[in-house]
Amino acid sequence: MTDAAPVSHVFDVDQQTFEADVLQASMTTPVLVDFWATWCGPCKTLGPMLEKLATEYNGAFRLGKVDVDAQQELAGMFGIRSIPTVVLVKDGQVLDGFTGALPEGQLREFLSRHLQPLEASEPVAEAAPVQEAPEQAINRLQQAIASEPNRPELKLDLALALMHAGNVAAAETELAALPANLATDARAVRLRNELELARAAKDAPAIAELQQRVQTDPADWAARDQLGVQLLLQGDVEAGLEQFLVILQKARDWNDGQAKKRLLAAFATLDDADLVGRYRRRMASLLF
Repeated sequence: MTDAAPVSHVFDVDQQTFEADVLQASMTTPVLVDFWATWCGPCKTLGPMLEKLATEYNGAFRLGKVDVDAQQELAGMFGIRSIPTVVLVKDGQVLDGFTGALPEGQLREFLSRHLQPLEASEPVAEAAPVQEAPEQAINRLQQAIASEPNRPELKLDLALALMHAGNVAAAETELAALPANLATDARAVRLRNELELARAAKDAPAIAELQQRVQTDPADWAARDQLGVQLLLQGDVEAGLEQFLVILQKARDWNDGQAKKRLLAAFATLDDADLVGRYRRRMASLLF
């Protein structure tokens, strides 16, 4: 399954080479690890797309292939229970991952959160991926689940599509019904935190009203907390995080330490690693 891309970008991983070729190598170049098997139908769809993207990214990441039948111990180390499963290893740590054969557009979205292609000497012209509307994704996934009810990873995909469509209640229902092995999937963890923030914003006053309340009473922690959530969800990320830091600094134990919980939930939903690192350090300086 590795003929579609240059050897320099795609390689096989086994128990003996994992430490050097994945963990140590990821300190300089991120490694995308694809857990697959010859009998797995979705793997046959996903594998070539990953290899194509490894070529297109021109060394921005390397693709390591793990045959779970041949490398059962290695698959066990990662708790692999469903394939295909893909994890991104960077700086010796698992940074993100997903389960199931994502469409190419979603694969590109996943990679773009963490990587940028390196410039090739002869750029390959690529057609722009067709962006699938949330409603289209929901319909497609519902049909797929009806035809393949034994693929629980599709239900996680559906929960994500429902959240993107703004259907918080339905996304929460699908997330709660996931089997235990998918409940800890990186995308499920992120979705759980997104839902937590969305619930906190439900029925909250408008930002202008909350800002007025905070201006009138800087110690109105409930208003400041709601303001932080609203700002965060509307894209003013740093302004939202600042509200939680103020609560953490002035009233750390308010509402059972809610400011810290809000910050951790926010960190789990953000893609800007530099921003998250900066605010994590500020949070730690207030806690310790």
